[in-house]
Amino acid sequence: GRPAGNLRLTVPRTAAHLTLTPRLGAFAAAYPDIVLEIVIEDRFTDVVEGGFDAGVRLGESLQRDMIAVRIGPNIRGAVVGAPSYFASMPKPRHPRELAEHRCIRFRFSSGILYRWEFEKDGEEIEIAAQGPLILDEDHLIAQAAVDGAGLAFVFEPYVRAPLADGRLIRVLEDWCPSFEGFFVYYPSRRQMRPALRAFVDFFKVSG
Repeated sequence: GRPAGNLRLTVPRTAAHLTLTPRLGAFAAAYPDIVLEIVIEDRFTDVVEGGFDAGVRLGESLQRDMIAVRIGPNIRGAVVGAPSYFASMPKPRHPRELAEHRCIRFRFSSGILYRWEFEKDGEEIEIAAQGPLILDEDHLIAQAAVDGAGLAFVFEPYVRAPLADGRLIRVLEDWCPSFEGFFVYYPSRRQMRPALRAFVDFFKVSG
């Protein structure tokens, strides 16, 4: 018979936006007997303790005893600002120059403020950006940047449109690293249910 039953996943908001949401309708149509529940959690969740079948995370933050299957391509960060912001501020050429800038910061649900990560020619730098806004949602950060509130560090897909039409300008591109994309992970010691197998096969990408 067709895969059936409930499937509970813990997923960070960014992964839901960029990787899952565009294909949820197609998945529901392909597997009408699976009830998929997605719980948005940005903190690291133990899938077993939390009662989940699987979770989604960036590749660099996976636990050892998990089987991980890639469901999205590598993803780059982008530092962006509005033309109105750069009308009065110089464009930074090095991450250390961000100390002179108003930055829009991101706070994880764990309470930790994201430190902006840069890498070039083997040199890695983390910057504790400062600025007038702290938000916990990438769409809001991108919109605040468009509105001229300051510089933002977000994943490229969130700012593709405003970069293309000139509402945002990109800086420090040669310093922005590529992050390992999103993976679905599940305990290696657990029997894989048909519903989870169907999800993994549907969303996995090669490479």
